[in-house]
Amino acid sequence: MAGVTNSIFRRICKEQGADVVTTEFVSADGIMHQNERTRRYLTFTEEERPLGVQLFGGDPERLAEAAQRVVDWVKPDFIDLNFGCPANKVVCRHGGSSLLRDCPTLEKVAVAVVKAVAPLPVTAKIRIGWDDSSINATTTARLLEGSGIQRLAVHGRTKAQGYSGRANWNVIAQVVETVTIPVIGNGDIESAEDALKAVETGIAGLMIGRAAMSNPWIFSEIRAALQGEQKAPEPTLQQRCALILRHCIEEIELKGNEAAAMSGMRARLMAYTKGFPAVRPLRAKLSHVSSLVELEDLLSGLQSSDSLNQIIATL
Repeated sequence: MAGVTNSIFRRICKEQGADVVTTEFVSADGIMHQNERTRRYLTFTEEERPLGVQLFGGDPERLAEAAQRVVDWVKPDFIDLNFGCPANKVVCRHGGSSLLRDCPTLEKVAVAVVKAVAPLPVTAKIRIGWDDSSINATTTARLLEGSGIQRLAVHGRTKAQGYSGRANWNVIAQVVETVTIPVIGNGDIESAEDALKAVETGIAGLMIGRAAMSNPWIFSEIRAALQGEQKAPEPTLQQRCALILRHCIEEIELKGNEAAAMSGMRARLMAYTKGFPAVRPLRAKLSHVSSLVELEDLLSGLQSSDSLNQIIATL
C-alpha cells in the first residue's frame, strides 16, 4: 500500500471500523538514514493505535537495528515484516517476496528482529510462494512461528501473480491448520459476503488492502456482517463526495502546498470515484486536477450546487 496508507487514510479506515493498521512499508536503509521521507512514513497519531510499523529488507543485522531504532523513535505497538511485496524494485534489493525463495535468510531476518525488539510483538506478511511451482506457505509459516513471529498475514497469491488472477484461499486454510499463531487472510476481500466466506477457512482475521482504497466503508460493512447485524445502507454519493473533499483538505493541510497535495491525491481520487456516475469523463478531468476549487467544481457536476455547499459546510 505504498503511497496510500499515510496517517490521514489510516484514520479514515479506523473511523470506519478497522481494528488494526500498519504504516506503508519502510526500508531498513531508510530508517538507518533517518531522512525526511522516512519520517513522513512513520508519522502517526495516538488515535491510530494499535498500529504497527512495516519494514522490509534482506540483511538480518541491518533490519534488526532498523527495527530497534523505530521502536525508540516512534514507539509503535508492533513491528511488521513484509515478506510479500511483489514489486521488482523491492525484490531486486532482496526484500519483500524475494525471501520466499530464500527461507534460511527469511528465518534469520525474523529471528534477528524478534530478538532486537523484544518484548514488543513482531508480525509478518507473506505470499503463498514465489510461483505456482514453488508454493511454500506452510513451510514459511512454520519457520516464522518458530522464529517468534506472533501473528502471520497470508496473501493468497504468488509473487509471480502480482495482483492478477484470484487469491488461493485453500492454501491460506492449510496455513491455518499448520501453525498455532493467529493467521490473517488477505486477497480478494471486496465485500461483506467475501469476508463471511473467507472466515470459513478458520482465519483469525482479515487484512483489507486495495478494496479500502475505493471503499473505506468496507470495514464497517464487514464488522456488521460478522456480528450478524443488518447490512447498513450503501454510502450515498453525497457521503462519498464529503469524504473525498475532507481527505483532500487534510492532505493540503499536511503538506502545506495545495498543488503538490492535489497532484499526490490524483490516484486516490481515481480509486474513490470507482462506480460514480459518468465516471470516464470525470476521471479524465481528475487526472489533471490541481486545486480544491477544481475538485469542488467537478463534484458539483454530479449533484446540485446546494448539496455540494452542504457537504463543504460539514467539513
